Amino acid sequence: MSQVTLSPGDTAPAFTLHDKDGNSVSLADFAGQKVVLYFYPAASTPGCTTQACDFRDNLASLKGAGYTVLGVSKDDADALQTFAENEHLPFPLLSDADLAVHHAYGAFGEKSMYGKKVQGTIRSTFVIDEKGTIEHALYNVKATGHVTMLRKKLGLAA
Repeated sequence: MSQVTLSPGDTAPAFTLHDKDGNSVSLADFAGQKVVLYFYPAASTPGCTTQACDFRDNLASLKGAGYTVLGVSKDDADALQTFAENEHLPFPLLSDADLAVHHAYGAFGEKSMYGKKVQGTIRSTFVIDEKGTIEHALYNVKATGHVTMLRKKLGLAA
C-alpha cells in the first residue's frame, strides 16, 4: 500500500471516530466550520503532551478565528479519557484504533525514530476549510512550537 499524501485543494477524507466518551464524531459534524485536525502518536507521552497542551493554551485564539481543534491517535477511549483529564484538554480526542483515518490522511507510515526507520504515526496537522477542502497539509511537524508555526500560517500570530 503506497503512502497517501494530501495537498492543499484536496477534499478532506470523511471519517467517523469515537471520542473519549464513546460518542461518534464525524468530519461532517463540522460542515460549514474550519477544522484543525491533528494526528499524534500516543496519549500521555512527553511530545504528545507538549503538543496537546500547546493546542489547549492557544485554543481561545484558534476558536476566536473560527477553528475547531480535533486530535486523533490510535489510543483507546480509556487512554484518551485519562490524557484529557490529566492535561485539562477541552477539545475532542478521537480514537482511530484501526488506523483507517491515519492512512486516509497519510498520517501513518515510515518515519525515522532515533535514527531507525519504523512504521508509526507521522505527527501531522491538517487545516480543513468550511467546504471540507484541505487548506494546509503539514507532515512531520515538531511537537514543540508547532501551534506557533500554525498560527503564523493562519495569520493569527500576535
